Amino acid sequence: MRILHTSDWHIGRTFHGYSTLEALRGVLAVLVEQVREHEVDAVIVAGDVFDSATPAAECYTLLSDTLRGLADTGARVVVTSGNHDSAARLGFQAGLLRDGIHVITDPLSVGTPLTLTDAHGPVHVYGIPYLEPARVRHLWSEVELRTQAQTLAHAMDLVRADQAVRGGRSVAVAHCFAAGIEATPGVEREIRQGNLDVVPLSVFDGPDYVALGHIHGRQRLSERVRYAGAPLHYSFGEKGRLRGSWLVELDATGLADVTWLDLPVPRPLRVLRAPLEELLTDERFSDAEADWVCAEYTDTLPQRDVMRRLQERFPHCATVSHVPERVGAPGTLSYVERVRAARSDRELLDAFLVHVREGEGATERERDLIADLIADDRPIQKVLAEARS
Repeated sequence: MRILHTSDWHIGRTFHGYSTLEALRGVLAVLVEQVREHEVDAVIVAGDVFDSATPAAECYTLLSDTLRGLADTGARVVVTSGNHDSAARLGFQAGLLRDGIHVITDPLSVGTPLTLTDAHGPVHVYGIPYLEPARVRHLWSEVELRTQAQTLAHAMDLVRADQAVRGGRSVAVAHCFAAGIEATPGVEREIRQGNLDVVPLSVFDGPDYVALGHIHGRQRLSERVRYAGAPLHYSFGEKGRLRGSWLVELDATGLADVTWLDLPVPRPLRVLRAPLEELLTDERFSDAEADWVCAEYTDTLPQRDVMRRLQERFPHCATVSHVPERVGAPGTLSYVERVRAARSDRELLDAFLVHVREGEGATERERDLIADLIADDRPIQKVLAEARS
């Protein structure tokens, strides 16, 4: 049996304010063709189908189109809810879908598998929706469920108990933060509190394969426990990380092989760092003109209208930050020490500029303006107006 493991589609998520819906549609269309090409028997989507609990109408359209496309290949489709999803809304969607598409959102279904068959017999797929301890502990009041780790451990106990009765091969699907991985800052919504909700790898003992969701980069915790990651890049922190899915093969005795299938990256991510004038003119950045760009300009002082100027060259420049290379050298005076050492109003203003401009004091022109301002009795607004002119 061939199983495709994907997750974290995050339909409806934006990339720094830009819609990703059409890019995701193209990537998921490629995924459907891979399912057809590799004659996949079952597709597992391990949570975070949507990016929010209240997705827009076009998000439902993309999901329905993709699930129908997967089902048209002849594959069975198993979808579980993640921490971004509304289990109720996703579950409602399930009732409108055709045969062969299974959306698992009910916590009480944990331990009851969807059973598939091949030439070697049954394969039991145990879908575990995202389990928020505070919302599900009343369902299993006989067990202490204070953390997600405890809750998922209990869910896997139910899986193993059922598997012991049924026998045969099995696959588990869960959405969690497992031990031994690193999240991408600003990408995965936090579902852990310190180390309390980090799920130990031993929790997943038993099934022949465990398909995990939540982490956006592919991860191999063991030969049989893996994250597939998201099909799109949703943060510059993911720059350079592969996008794709795991193709899992089961033989008569269990896990036989796991192969990575790459998905295309519609628009690569680039982080460019240089003085602003170089970013605007230097030929070495020409190959980034069609990419998503995170620009870091290193000029000593902030510049004007930076985003507009950069987008004239890089239409998909999404973020700009000022990261001056010149910073105060070790051992330099603190701001308080500079203020105390100032012997005149002019030195006091210069101390302030050094403090707020990463060690850069007043320029010659600014020193002249400061001198005029201090010496002149006219209102400050008039002096500043003259300075602007």
